[in-house]
Amino acid sequence: MRRTATAVAAASTMTLSLAACGALGVTGDSSEASPTKGNDITVGLLLPETANTRYDKFDYPIIRNKVQELTDKQGQVVYLNADADAKKQASQLQKMIDDQVDVILLDAVDAHAIAGGVQKAKDAGIPVIAYDRLAEGPIDAYVSFDNELVGEVQGRSLLEAMGEVDSSDKIVMMNGSLTDPNAKQFKAGALSELNGQVDVAKSYDTKDWKPENAEANMAQAIKAIGVNNIKGVYSANDGMAGGVIRALKAVGVTQLPPITGQDAELDGVQRIVAGEQYMSVYKSYPQEAESAAEMAVAKVQGHDIQFDSLTQDQVDSPTDQDIRALLVPVVALTQDNIKETVVADGIYQLSDICTAKYKAACAAIGLSK
Repeated sequence: MRRTATAVAAASTMTLSLAACGALGVTGDSSEASPTKGNDITVGLLLPETANTRYDKFDYPIIRNKVQELTDKQGQVVYLNADADAKKQASQLQKMIDDQVDVILLDAVDAHAIAGGVQKAKDAGIPVIAYDRLAEGPIDAYVSFDNELVGEVQGRSLLEAMGEVDSSDKIVMMNGSLTDPNAKQFKAGALSELNGQVDVAKSYDTKDWKPENAEANMAQAIKAIGVNNIKGVYSANDGMAGGVIRALKAVGVTQLPPITGQDAELDGVQRIVAGEQYMSVYKSYPQEAESAAEMAVAKVQGHDIQFDSLTQDQVDSPTDQDIRALLVPVVALTQDNIKETVVADGIYQLSDICTAKYKAACAAIGLSK
């Protein structure tokens, strides 16, 4: 992915509605709707899987609520989840085309395989906005995070946690699914930091991002490398980090090496509190999801100025160039900034994180009421 505008990792994040940001010039005023399409719009939302809890817990409800807000409660969101099945998602996309939704937000299971469906939507006059993952085919726009930056943040954080490193120090890379273009970008970003600094002794592309597959991969790595020789683990997301940790504990490891993650899932945040996982990458789902809703509404209502102001970045996919895009900043989440990130943004309350099991650990790092 070519990036013509690169987001930076902020020290802290804030949930922002870009429609309220005067710097972007987006008013969000539905009264400007084109006469051909008013507030009674239907947004089709196709999300990829349920293994990552963020899609059902954050993305869908935030998009639904924002669409209602922007359309005076007349717009609706039709949501379907593919459960990591590319063929199922293709059928879901075809159903939305047949049902003549006004615009589709697509988070692809398989970015390449879905290209034909994107073309069918284009032929039917339905705009498709790639959400979170860059789909192939003639998409109208893309909203996500700067994925190479995510990998860079993970790689830098792992090196920092390892302290003084030697190029012979061995790490394991637990990358995401080959069908997800984001995984390739996370990996490239991480390697830009890790190459030459440490020895990537084992690297895995984990099928479907599933934690159980990561656990099996890690068990293989332990046998091949020797558990005492593993100085750190790059895990592309929190779910897989959990699988990595289970594999290490299964062979009796009590002093875990530094392990990265992504998505700031509640389990991941709690593992960070407990010192089992070093970091996660926090991405402001409210900002990404609200922006996607604003882009979808602006596109079908003919608010060209608002749409343009929301898509000032550009990216390339394997099939198309100069795709209008919005790349949202990210931040490394560690024990030091939990309050300033996921708590301040309302993702979790302290009571969600500091349950009875983690009460002592929370108190030890000053994360208590």
